[in-house]
Amino acid sequence: MWRLSVPTGRRLEDTRTLDVEVAGAESNVCTALARLGRRTGWVSRVPDHALGSSIVRALRADGVDVSAVRRAPNERLGTYFIEYATQPRPIQVIYDRADSAAARMTVEDVDWAYLLDTRVLHLTGITAALGDNGRAIVAQALQRARAAGITISFDVNYRAKMWPAETAGAALRPMLAEADVLFCKGADAQRLFGCSGEPQPMMEALQKLTRASAIYCTFGELGAALLHGVRFYFNRRCRCRLWTAWAVATPLRPVRLTAGWMTIRALACGAVPAWLPSRCHSLGIACCLPARSWTLCSPKKPPTSCAEI
Repeated sequence: MWRLSVPTGRRLEDTRTLDVEVAGAESNVCTALARLGRRTGWVSRVPDHALGSSIVRALRADGVDVSAVRRAPNERLGTYFIEYATQPRPIQVIYDRADSAAARMTVEDVDWAYLLDTRVLHLTGITAALGDNGRAIVAQALQRARAAGITISFDVNYRAKMWPAETAGAALRPMLAEADVLFCKGADAQRLFGCSGEPQPMMEALQKLTRASAIYCTFGELGAALLHGVRFYFNRRCRCRLWTAWAVATPLRPVRLTAGWMTIRALACGAVPAWLPSRCHSLGIACCLPARSWTLCSPKKPPTSCAEI
């Protein structure tokens, strides 16, 4: 999909220019892993015109395999518009994804032999939020991956503007139950699944809803936490939601990222090597710290190796 963002200091209602970037939760993870030298593939459905080609070309340039992406003639590309802000004013987002090529993707569009030729399958709740087709694809992917013995990574990634909490909670419960590695914001655990309390008891309640051996959560200004079996790790120094930084995704085009998103990115990256989940948690926290020093003028790119992080 495309992300259309207003320049710094402008509002959606009065801007006359928009910055265009390739976006998407799953493709972000694929790109991050590819930049760290991992083999990744992205499965989706895009329009068979210039806008769809821009998505495919950008991911391919970052080293992501896009050979299983379906091209759909005479269809539209999903987009969202975003207005960045500093506290106390929140970021404003407007989604335009209804009836997009991805939203119209069906189980028959998936190359299942390709999708299951992997060690780790990463799925998110955003695909499920696209509608009945998306939910059917995620359910089928979970079933097939479980039967094939593939490690399942699942990010709840709730978007309130895409579907109501009651609907999302009911749909996502059976999905997170199948995860081997689970990502979920603390606020989403409470809103969608009724898990409440301090971080540790909240995550222990969430643990009862899933088979995941490792659960990663962010808690806004409180920090980020990992529950690995009975072991609980909590880093209060990582104030994910309060840190907002500019990072450079390509030498010429700056992209604003939240440190919270970068934590999820780094944790997903760390889950691939044969490291303990606690090491992956530390990797995620470490990826947040440089974010504070990245500025719009900085030529430095985000970390492209575990050693750099």
